[in-house]
Amino acid sequence: MQLVEVEVMRLGLDRSTNSYVVILQEKGGARLLPIWIGQPEAESIVIEMNKLKRERPLTHDLCKNLIIGMGGTLRRVHITKVENRTFYAELHIARSSGAVHIDARPSDSIAIALRFEAPIFAQESLLTALLLEEGQTPPETLAEPSDEMSADQLKEYLENMRPEDFGKFNM
Repeated sequence: MQLVEVEVMRLGLDRSTNSYVVILQEKGGARLLPIWIGQPEAESIVIEMNKLKRERPLTHDLCKNLIIGMGGTLRRVHITKVENRTFYAELHIARSSGAVHIDARPSDSIAIALRFEAPIFAQESLLTALLLEEGQTPPETLAEPSDEMSADQLKEYLENMRPEDFGKFNM
């Protein structure tokens, strides 16, 4: 299995499916991996990407605290395959007693990886070339929201992102 390191490039709303999409980009390259995700995971990713402060820990903060509390650290995330339009991922956790690989959804894995600043790798065959029309520019990075956002403000922020901002890609 050939893995390629990827980074979170952009997050937005696909209005055709009314689903959130996280766009991973090959580190140092142009190939992309779009993954459709749920609203709670999208919010969690945006919150961590923008280092927003929350009063209480979110589920992914809890996962980080559990991993650390049990003497582990997240070494990396692998997005391993897609079957029937469902993506699969693994958390690679290191502990003094050895490594543990945990099956997880890519959206949760990405949110947790961001909290650990751990690298994310994707199966090379999942990446697609970025296709831009003449004169079209690559997607911009996320705009920076304010340090404190309510859930409604965050939802509105995500909903105002357009799928056209991503360029064209096929699954």
